Amino acid sequence: MTEFRVWAPQASRVRLRACGGDHDMRAEGRGWWRAEVAGAGPGTDFAYLLDDADEPLPDPRSAWQPAGVHGPSRLYDHGAFGWTDADWTGRALPGSVLYELHIGTFTPEGTFDAAIDRLDHLVELGVDLVELLPVNAFNGEHNWGYDGVCWYAPHEPYGGPDGLKRFVDACHARGLGVIIDAVYNHFGPSGAYAPMFGPYLGAGANTWGASLNLDGPDSEEVRRYIIDSALMWLRDYHADGLRLDAVHALVDHGAVHLLEQLAIEVESLATHLGRPLTLIAESDLNDPQIVTPREAGGHGLHAQWDDDVHHALHALLTGERQGYYSDFGSLECLETVLEGAFFHAGTWSSFRGRRHGRPVDRSRLPGHRFVAYLQNHDQIGNRAQGDRLPATVSSGLLRIGATLLMTGPFTPMLFMGEEWSAGTPWQFFTSHPEPDLAAAVAGGRRREFAEHGWPAGDVPDPQAPETFRDSKLDWSELDKPAHAEMLDLYRRLITLRKAVPDLSDPWLDRVKVAHGDQFVTVQRGSCVVVANLAGDRQRISLPGRAATVLLATEAGVTLSSSAVELPGESAAVIRLNG
Repeated sequence: MTEFRVWAPQASRVRLRACGGDHDMRAEGRGWWRAEVAGAGPGTDFAYLLDDADEPLPDPRSAWQPAGVHGPSRLYDHGAFGWTDADWTGRALPGSVLYELHIGTFTPEGTFDAAIDRLDHLVELGVDLVELLPVNAFNGEHNWGYDGVCWYAPHEPYGGPDGLKRFVDACHARGLGVIIDAVYNHFGPSGAYAPMFGPYLGAGANTWGASLNLDGPDSEEVRRYIIDSALMWLRDYHADGLRLDAVHALVDHGAVHLLEQLAIEVESLATHLGRPLTLIAESDLNDPQIVTPREAGGHGLHAQWDDDVHHALHALLTGERQGYYSDFGSLECLETVLEGAFFHAGTWSSFRGRRHGRPVDRSRLPGHRFVAYLQNHDQIGNRAQGDRLPATVSSGLLRIGATLLMTGPFTPMLFMGEEWSAGTPWQFFTSHPEPDLAAAVAGGRRREFAEHGWPAGDVPDPQAPETFRDSKLDWSELDKPAHAEMLDLYRRLITLRKAVPDLSDPWLDRVKVAHGDQFVTVQRGSCVVVANLAGDRQRISLPGRAATVLLATEAGVTLSSSAVELPGESAAVIRLNG
């Protein structure tokens, strides 16, 4: 006998279709319906029928959608998987290096199992936490994952529930933690059946459609739906943390914000499991309250993505100033973000046409609460052609960017392939089966880029199979000298960061930045990072007496007692005396 429960507060009748027949469900109160079916068990397909409708709908809390998001749900037993990670004690965020990857394009096969075969590469690179782009079920075979509609079911073409568990188990066997990107601010445009069961959506809208009902009537169960999903990834799939997409789009006017409620419950689960669990927000607010501990009046999340660090580095290295890069790119800007995390901290944003953000308390909030990056899926994929930095920037400047990132006070994150300067693009791709939706997405994409000055002909068709195929990593590049040299640099940088405490020191009030004519120095305790952005050799004064060169991106670095000479477009990490 198996019990089925579903929340459908606006329905007058709910039937369960399973085991060859329809079964009337009985109301339990507070909008919940229940039925028991003899003979049902793991592997049984089922669906629900609301009121007098004849269309069977998948379970909003389905753990398994083997026939896709429009098909029936299938019962799944989380207790049946043979985990081998009983000795896993977790991986804390402070001191870690993150690696963001997309399962569908990380390997030619695009599956969890195929990704396992490449995990040793990540171990040798030195990363600690693998951050997966969303893996919950979405309509179609492939897309970025942000059109998810089944928030409890891993995407079947990737390998389904067991495939994800095999991947996490294999990561833990190699000492790698796993962060899962979770999208709770909107449903995708196709296959979102949950709102047919109840008031999951509110009256407002965000960039992607209707907002979630987090503070209106019946919102308690909607909040529970989100939090239970988050806890499931951490508990049932043994994930080590979640990256929460666009939390600024979670509109919640309640006394306890959903993020704080989630932080409370995740801390309880971490205490029970005996291992750290991490919550990382993506936020456009530049508001340190998100990562301020609850004891100090904040929401209590562990970290947030810091786009200002990316924008400062990207604009400096590329010279681009369009769109949201308009305020960035100067060495003064770089100084501001390296010392204070945010560039816009209650200051004027010309892109927004208003003041934006507020300052970080440099003596109280450690830098590891801010995830920094040279590249990520958004900053590459939201370019017209999905071109990576190597398409725009010289190898020398790339090495400078990598050095500044990996020796900075923040939690560094790499995007898959960045470590070897991958030549493949990472484009915006979809596989919507519905022709009208496919055409609308493609047309919208072209209009969006036209507003930013890119000709429509430069934008690949998101639905074209080659757009997806072209975005897959080319692992054969590792056999080519230039790519192997960049990989060696990233390995050396990560090793150095972990070997020298001053380079992983997270306290922002200890970071001292100085700059001059196309050069910058970043003092990190007994070390100084020096970058020559000019094309010619420069002699740069040091903030102390030089002892030795710990790392140089190019040969030909020479030291005197108080200065260093660097080749053009190069960087070095130097230990100081005393």
